[in-house]
Amino acid sequence: MQAKPFKSYQWIVHHPSLLGGQPAIKGTRISVAQILECLSIGMSPQEIADDYPGFPAESIPEVLKFAAQQLQHVAA
Repeated sequence: MQAKPFKSYQWIVHHPSLLGGQPAIKGTRISVAQILECLSIGMSPQEIADDYPGFPAESIPEVLKFAAQQLQHVAA
């Protein structure tokens, strides 16, 4: 299975057999939604990386951008 980049994102990928097609972080089985949930409860990028080995903390700005763009599409 080769997950494909989601639109023009570097860190966000998707594949029907990866987390049911949910957007995920490249190289992991961690969904974008899971990272957003971690951030919403106040976890730092380092805490997320500590709890999810292999999670690239440098992907967080892109995760937030993705969430903002998704909300813009909902509001439109």
